[in-house]
Amino acid sequence: MKVKLALSFLALSSLAMVPRVTNAAQDDQQKKSDSTRTLTGCLTAGDKSGEYNLTADDGSTWLLNSKNAKLGDHVGHTVTVNGRVWHAGMHGAKEKAKDETSPNASEHGHLNVTDVSMVSESCKR
Repeated sequence: MKVKLALSFLALSSLAMVPRVTNAAQDDQQKKSDSTRTLTGCLTAGDKSGEYNLTADDGSTWLLNSKNAKLGDHVGHTVTVNGRVWHAGMHGAKEKAKDETSPNASEHGHLNVTDVSMVSESCKR
């Protein structure tokens, strides 16, 4: 009887630890995906109206859009943008998977820009 009680207690206590492990993984994912970013790089026009591409100085590539920042005024310029990652949780999961399979691969994401400032009137190439 004592053995059954001890095994039951052990099983229940191990189940209680599962949410903690899951929360730790989610915390790591959230750190990876930080919902806000500041990026500097070359701004180019995107495939659709109102969309732009940024190739950041670190080699990462980003699809940008904005309702307030005038990105079109800075096409062909080196800019610094601030904004929020679209679907930050999904972005973090994708980046975590990429890190596990190819740690040297460049990041790619989508950013809703809240602020843009020009660094240079040309892109460094």
